[in-house]
Amino acid sequence: MTTLSHDRYCAEVTTQIDLLRATLRGADLSVTVPTCPDWTLSQLARHMGGAVRWSERLVATRAERNIPDEDVPDVRGPESDDPAALDRWLADTAALGERTFRAAGADAPAWSWAGDHTAGFWARRMTHELAIHRADAAIAAGVAYEVDPDVAADAIDEWLDLVRLMQRTRPEDSASELKGGGRSLHLHATDAPTGLNAEWLIEFGEDGFTWRRGHAKATVALRGPLTEVLLAFYRRRSLDAGRVEVMGERELLDFWLERATFG
Repeated sequence: MTTLSHDRYCAEVTTQIDLLRATLRGADLSVTVPTCPDWTLSQLARHMGGAVRWSERLVATRAERNIPDEDVPDVRGPESDDPAALDRWLADTAALGERTFRAAGADAPAWSWAGDHTAGFWARRMTHELAIHRADAAIAAGVAYEVDPDVAADAIDEWLDLVRLMQRTRPEDSASELKGGGRSLHLHATDAPTGLNAEWLIEFGEDGFTWRRGHAKATVALRGPLTEVLLAFYRRRSLDAGRVEVMGERELLDFWLERATFG
């Protein structure tokens, strides 16, 4: 279940890319991204734009199977390292992605690696792919990172759903180890707007974990501003960076962060 509308996800594709473009403006695109050390800032930006162009092709063609990168037009961006050319490509990518996702509608069929084979899945996935990698870009560029509270909260929802999917469908994945009755993890955003309910309870069972929004006592709690809880939960910021509090059994939170993956 999503918490934002399909139209909002479509709009966020452009919003997130526009914010990325602002982050890149004047930055050294050759620097290594600390949170994605296999990439430079330029390579990260190309990955982000390429992901939108790939998913756009899946939706535009109502794909019934995966489309290889080599069959996606302009998926890798400009040949040159000219920042202006990269910026233009990102702007064109945003317009293309938003236009296609919006025209298709949430229920249009499109292949995905998840259980949800719709355009709506891809609009939401790209919203959070862009929002989180934009944090990577901000960290590399040394600039501030902000994200709307409802987008941040929905990103945590989606992350939990995708890790749960990996646990159910890929027994070889490290997410399969996230089980064991009687333990729980609580996320608590301290600055969320009224009505957002930016708290989560993750409960470990014998066969896996379940989650829900809400306040409850838990084995361990991660507490702080919503953006910082998001970054810590996505392993973009160390728990020891002084931005969040951990109360209770830190070992369980570390256990989760080491194994909660998807893809």
